[in-house]
Amino acid sequence: MNCTEAVEKLWQYLDRELDSDTVAEIERHLQECRDCFSKAEFERHLRLILRRSCGCEQAPPELRARLHRLLGMF
Repeated sequence: MNCTEAVEKLWQYLDRELDSDTVAEIERHLQECRDCFSKAEFERHLRLILRRSCGCEQAPPELRARLHRLLGMF
């Protein structure tokens, strides 16, 4: 898996929406690629902050779309 594929699937990975083979591929990539690992950690941390601040499990769809666009810039 390359960086583009990993970033494209990052949201689904963090939302636990991928099959086990794809999860394993992404996790291998994150272990090898510091840039993608940093993006994943940023997203995990952001989700934690959002859960703590609003008590919800997921960010609103508008915020998710905006963050997805921002992550695509990296």
